[in-house]
Amino acid sequence: MPMTEAQPALLVLADGTVFRGYSFGQTGTAFGEVVFNTGMTGYQEVLTDPSYREQIVTFTYPELGNTGVNPEDEESSAPQVKGVVARNITRRPSNWRSTQSLPDYLQTHQVVGIYGIDTRALTRRLRSVGAMNGAISSKILDPETLLRELSETPGMAGRNLAREASTSQTYEWTEKTPALWEFAAPAETGEPLTVVAVDFGVKRNILRRLASYGCRVIVVPVTSSLEEILSHNPDGIFLSNGPGDPAAVAEGVALVTQLLESQKPTFGICMGHQILGLSLGAETFKLKFGHRGLNQPAGLERQVEITSQNHGFAVTPESLGAEVEITHLNLNDQTVAGLRHKTLPFFSVQYHPEASPGPHDADYLFAQFVELMRQAKP
Repeated sequence: MPMTEAQPALLVLADGTVFRGYSFGQTGTAFGEVVFNTGMTGYQEVLTDPSYREQIVTFTYPELGNTGVNPEDEESSAPQVKGVVARNITRRPSNWRSTQSLPDYLQTHQVVGIYGIDTRALTRRLRSVGAMNGAISSKILDPETLLRELSETPGMAGRNLAREASTSQTYEWTEKTPALWEFAAPAETGEPLTVVAVDFGVKRNILRRLASYGCRVIVVPVTSSLEEILSHNPDGIFLSNGPGDPAAVAEGVALVTQLLESQKPTFGICMGHQILGLSLGAETFKLKFGHRGLNQPAGLERQVEITSQNHGFAVTPESLGAEVEITHLNLNDQTVAGLRHKTLPFFSVQYHPEASPGPHDADYLFAQFVELMRQAKP
């Protein structure tokens, strides 16, 4: 649609910065933490990732929507973001898998978007000042009025969003990575291993990878009791990704602290990594603008993985006890990207080895988890 025919929209940041553009998706007003993602692909996976709950996502790649959307690429049942910011959008996608255009998809799910703004300038602002709350509106076009309403929106620090993103009922997951996209075909040997996945806002592809590695996957709410989880007789515990401040997820930290006493193999990803760190006595802190993209280098010394990352908090390295060692660092800013217990089968990473689309360098971590479970079986 030519910009001269489009409906005007406004993006206002909490520091008073104003960007004027045009509306796409749902008309209306949305408030949330404004962040940016540097990935060149995978916008549908980003939009449906529960870790982005209550956030307005800016895509730095200048074209959005070229391949449309399709049900197979969703990481949850619907978009999780509060809003979308883009430079240019495509209303007529070209891809054999596409079932709907991105603007129509956002409108179907009532997600507000703005395009036609200088996303480079916006990203530079967020990098220099830090991620902050913002508002998109195609209804309120006066910046001062929108800023006043924005001032009532709570920040991300201290918010327990995992409780909202978690499943309300226990269920078993059986779907594997589709054969068409299978990038590793691990052989399934022996009896299936039972994994209980504590859901802080889990991505579907994590569950697919666990199932592809021969695991029986049982997903439980973050509010589950220790007795409920152990009643499934798990061979291992998986701690999922999720949104918000990990330190605010008190019930999750308390649950995992109890689970660790069973000494069952435990694997955490993203928020699961942070929850594991907190349960081992460490602390977490909010990053200035977070890590959100597909090309984040992580490792130690000469071993480097290119990873997909999406998080706004990190484990404080100085708070880790002597029994825990750092296995990976984010090589861009030296924050903790992986840890493990020196004597017990607990490990975690601050990135997404299941990322789809994204690099597959770290898929071996699922095999590592399976091996720990097999070793622990009587």
